Amino acid sequence: MKVAAIIVVALFGGILLYCAAGFPPWADPSSPASTHVSPRYIEETMAETSVPNMVTAVLADYRSFDTMFETIVIFTAGVACLFLLRLTRRLEPGARLYRHVHSGMTFRIRKKKYYPQESNTFERIDLEWVPYDIIVHTGCRVIVPISQIFALYVIAHGHHSPGGGFQGGVILGASVILFAVSHNLRRSLSRYTERAATLLCGMGVILYAGTGLLCMVNGKNFLDYAGLSGLLGVDPITARSHGILLVEIGVAMAVMAVIMLIYYNLASAGRHEEGL
Repeated sequence: MKVAAIIVVALFGGILLYCAAGFPPWADPSSPASTHVSPRYIEETMAETSVPNMVTAVLADYRSFDTMFETIVIFTAGVACLFLLRLTRRLEPGARLYRHVHSGMTFRIRKKKYYPQESNTFERIDLEWVPYDIIVHTGCRVIVPISQIFALYVIAHGHHSPGGGFQGGVILGASVILFAVSHNLRRSLSRYTERAATLLCGMGVILYAGTGLLCMVNGKNFLDYAGLSGLLGVDPITARSHGILLVEIGVAMAVMAVIMLIYYNLASAGRHEEGL
């Protein structure tokens, strides 16, 4: 079986190398992409979409149908993560760890015994080897909101400068992970629940596809944002810019939610009890 796998890999690798030999040289100015495709977008993007960032215009407008399915692939990854990693059966409660807030000492409380209530004296923690550090906690509490504000800027301004829904969604998801790592998974789940992440992921895809359907309702093709001009009260070119922003928000919602779901399940082995 191993020999057969090596033969198949070598065969397909040889085919790829043979096909790659027919490609134009790297950065060849006379290649079809450089003489027909790129000049078209460089010269016409601003006039047709009112978007200075031609990369975002290509991704979210000219080939928006393809980008929508990329968002659906991300959504599918989040759903697959839930099905494969999430443990739905109830497990017997094991030992719980509490930290004395003032002394920093850790106490392990076994099951079927008294659990101290979380208060100003005792704080429930996840893992014994995770030390409490006021500098880390305070620093991350400052960094997280700043990261989220920057992520919103990247999303909202992505069609006018470098950025977009994918980048902004990753930054938002990373801010949630930073909070979970610096504090604990339980506290992160109390603010960004698994149910909220699942709904947010689906809503992102619905927002993207719904924008395309709204264009069809107004007499245009699917994801032809010029159809939103009457609804938004702007000219068709400006409507294409606003339509890009709508779908970028949908992409950001889906990306952020999937990153949260994957981290929640990988960090806790699907139990959502203890994590990194």
